[in-house]
Amino acid sequence: MEEAPASKSAYEALFRAALLIPWSHYLFGLMIILVVIIYNFLEMHFCQDLFTGFRGQPVTLTYSPCSKLYQDVVSKCKILHGRYLSTPWLCSPHIQMLFHHYSGNVPVVNYRRQIFITPDGGTLALDWVINADDAKTPTATVDDALQNDDKNPIIIIIPGLSGDSDSTYVKHLAFKMAKRGWNVLVLNHRGCGGVPLTSDWFYHGTWTGDMRTVIKLLHSQYPEAPLFLVGTSIGANMLIFYLGEDGINVPIAGAAAICCPWDPVICDRFFKRGFKQRFYSKALATGLKGYCNLHKDVMSRLTNWEGIQKSRNFREFNDSSFRVFANYETVDAYNRDSCSSSLVGKVMVPLLCITSLDDPICTNEAIPWDECRINDNVVLATTRHGGHLPFFEGLTANSLWWVRAVDEFFTVLQSIPKKGAEMQVSSVMKDGCLVTQLADGIQHHECFNKHKEDNNNNNNNNNNNIISCAQGVIEIETKCQTRPRKYPLFPNAIYPEMQ
Repeated sequence: MEEAPASKSAYEALFRAALLIPWSHYLFGLMIILVVIIYNFLEMHFCQDLFTGFRGQPVTLTYSPCSKLYQDVVSKCKILHGRYLSTPWLCSPHIQMLFHHYSGNVPVVNYRRQIFITPDGGTLALDWVINADDAKTPTATVDDALQNDDKNPIIIIIPGLSGDSDSTYVKHLAFKMAKRGWNVLVLNHRGCGGVPLTSDWFYHGTWTGDMRTVIKLLHSQYPEAPLFLVGTSIGANMLIFYLGEDGINVPIAGAAAICCPWDPVICDRFFKRGFKQRFYSKALATGLKGYCNLHKDVMSRLTNWEGIQKSRNFREFNDSSFRVFANYETVDAYNRDSCSSSLVGKVMVPLLCITSLDDPICTNEAIPWDECRINDNVVLATTRHGGHLPFFEGLTANSLWWVRAVDEFFTVLQSIPKKGAEMQVSSVMKDGCLVTQLADGIQHHECFNKHKEDNNNNNNNNNNNIISCAQGVIEIETKCQTRPRKYPLFPNAIYPEMQ
């Protein structure tokens, strides 16, 4: 009976002692708890950088042990063998994404636009960098900058989802390469860059027709100029599809894929995990809905317009747009056929892949480590931090790490004998087939007017099986697909010699 009053008096003593502590101390403790919560929620790594003396984390390289690409090129790249340290006050992938979106320290880049009309009536905006120093410098024309016998390298940039030549990361790369003296071209997707949709076709993650058309055109107009290709985000997915589908036929000296999604099925599941992932999924859907609203007349005919307007996340948007347009039964079926990881093994030109392990959009779980390791033509560089495309570095965040890495990679690659553009000597049309004469004397045949049973009898290295050809549409079947995929055939644009 005496224990109850004693216990009560003990709690009263504790309460009185707690009241003696100043309220400012409680507020300070609460602030510390909130800081810890925010620190972990935003995946910040300032303390980690501080404890390591702000030396950064080493870049991890994945490649084949017998890769000549690594031995001859990547082994000479100091940046890829160094460390990446993000800007100290941007020590979070999410803070980097916000800064990249709203500021980004965008350099001054001027463009000269060319409007290219595809044979199916589509409109592409080709933006050539004409000046990367001073916005007041008088502009020049593309014809003044490039001649048919120009041997200066041309770098083609493929932006990401809803991106264009005005995107922050595009301007950083364009500025860097233009300062080096290279010719820089930004290939804006259909409906992006302020141009209208003028045909019943819009871009998506596996669409390579426009890229292939423009590259063939550039190669025919400037046969002496080495062509380099850089794809970012969904543009990287399209780039790998193009390289994998065409194999040895691509007139590309080197390529770089930055923050590729690799496997949309895994990325789609990743978007469902937590608040941050759902936020990015909603943000992507909002941006794409804006794209659709700009082209309502066309998109309302090709997609489920009501479903697009009601979509709340990226998956719901895909279900009402890309799935409907590509005539798939489910979103997962479309995503499975959009996996670029299945085509990494077919890449036949030097390819550098860069991705961050803390990418909040393209999860590291989708990275095809083994596929990159078994292909001698591919080197995968991963950093512990960097986010999705920003990779800001330096105290003022004026540069992007991956831009410097790509610049060094292409510069070293250009300085040694290449096996990309130099292997391909000439291409001519003969009996309905594209005959490519290689430097080693081997002839590669790619036929467009024969059926699948005829193509099966051909002994060539083509990665695609041409099933049928009718009314300007071919059906292409690749290993990573569960059924044929229809693409417009642009014979006049791709092969000018056919005219």
